[in-house]
Amino acid sequence: MSNPLVQAFFVGRALAEVVNERLEVAFTDALSEIGKFDAEAREQLRQFTEEVIERANRAAAAAETGQTTTGTTSSSADGVDLQATIDELRAEIALLRNELQRYRSSSV
Repeated sequence: MSNPLVQAFFVGRALAEVVNERLEVAFTDALSEIGKFDAEAREQLRQFTEEVIERANRAAAAAETGQTTTGTTSSSADGVDLQATIDELRAEIALLRNELQRYRSSSV
């Protein structure tokens, strides 16, 4: 390649291909993490819904038999587990936001 213009063309083309491939990998990884987070959030929501329905069914059954319920039948350990789950989800959201900001700043 004696012509610098031709060499610059091929270097630019190779640069564009490498950048495109790396962006594709980064974008795919980000979408994968978002999908994983979405699946975990949906599972947490499903479990929460099941627990609410189960408690409502127990309360309805207790009302039919004439028993009274206090409304708080869960132990404090359930509250801690739920709070820990919420904290973990918030931490994952913060990590994802940080990764997105870093990706956006590096692509500019």
